[in-house]
Amino acid sequence: MEFKVNSKILEKTLSKIIPAVPARTPMPILENFLFELKSGLLVIHATDLEISLKSSINVAADENLSLVVPARLIYDVIRSMEDVQINFSVDGNNKLKLTTENGVYNISFSPSEDFPESPAVSKSKEITISGKDLKKAIDQTSFAMSKEDMRPAMTGTLLEFNADGLKFVTTDGHRLVRLVYKNVKTGTDEQYIVPERAISVLSKLLGEADVKIYLGKSHITFFIGDVEFSSRLIAEKYPAYSSVIPLENENILKIKRHDLLSTIKRMMLFSSSNSKQVKFSISKNSVVVSAEDIDLGSNAVENISCEYSGEKMDIGFNTQYVNDILTHVDDEEVLFKLHSPTKACIIEPGKKLEGEDIMLLLMPVRLNT
Repeated sequence: MEFKVNSKILEKTLSKIIPAVPARTPMPILENFLFELKSGLLVIHATDLEISLKSSINVAADENLSLVVPARLIYDVIRSMEDVQINFSVDGNNKLKLTTENGVYNISFSPSEDFPESPAVSKSKEITISGKDLKKAIDQTSFAMSKEDMRPAMTGTLLEFNADGLKFVTTDGHRLVRLVYKNVKTGTDEQYIVPERAISVLSKLLGEADVKIYLGKSHITFFIGDVEFSSRLIAEKYPAYSSVIPLENENILKIKRHDLLSTIKRMMLFSSSNSKQVKFSISKNSVVVSAEDIDLGSNAVENISCEYSGEKMDIGFNTQYVNDILTHVDDEEVLFKLHSPTKACIIEPGKKLEGEDIMLLLMPVRLNT
């Protein structure tokens, strides 16, 4: 049995699939690629049982085959090669022979019977979204996913469909991000929680092209060009996040995002390593931003111009959280909507894009007295 393929074409395909191969696993079979060759189409699978990746390439072949090969080894061998033609052949000793004009490489393979089957794709619920929009939603929301396993639902990204559109929601209890695409609707109210690992892999696969998403009870599947990517869903109920979004934040602070972000990065150097506290003293035309590390005997104060309508206010935040939020707001100006030093603050871009709505929520911290 033989087939031929260009090394760079194969490398490109394997690089898309390798993220599903676990680094460590009690199931050695998962450390492999499944190669399935049928009618000149080579389909390559990888899975860690949580996520599954599959892609295919056309090859010059004389027969069909199905075998399992060590993923890291064959991937490293292929990507170390120059742009060459590789001839693959199988002998009777369970060896996969790779032959180029300059070398021969033998890799042991195993039968494919024990390799897990890919999850069945439920095509009853399908939506299409541009890869650009999906990547933007992930990039602007994923930072706020919780790292704590105590509440599994919060360790993923919520995809919520309702009359408002498609909502991407993440929260760790200290901050919350909700991005809405108003034009993406399914006609029913549904929630799906995608795990953090799947979100991370998905972000790297996305480009400009449209993505088809198939929604099932236990899995979600994305078709991205020639890649099929499936992930288990988190089988938990997402917290009632809407209940923490304040309705009466009447004090509006408008400020240049770059100016405040630059200041916050310096305040991170002066805030206490324990509290990471930064203080905003807000008045009509300026915000005095200050931080102090009592243990080191250091402090810093900066004054930034702003527009503010409301009562003067001193409010504290976590410097890292403010930095994260400002980094993920895509506008020159940001609005801080405030009520009091102890109530959640809403942060929004100065200008909203048509068909899109993003809101970021940040809980304040109690100021040192």
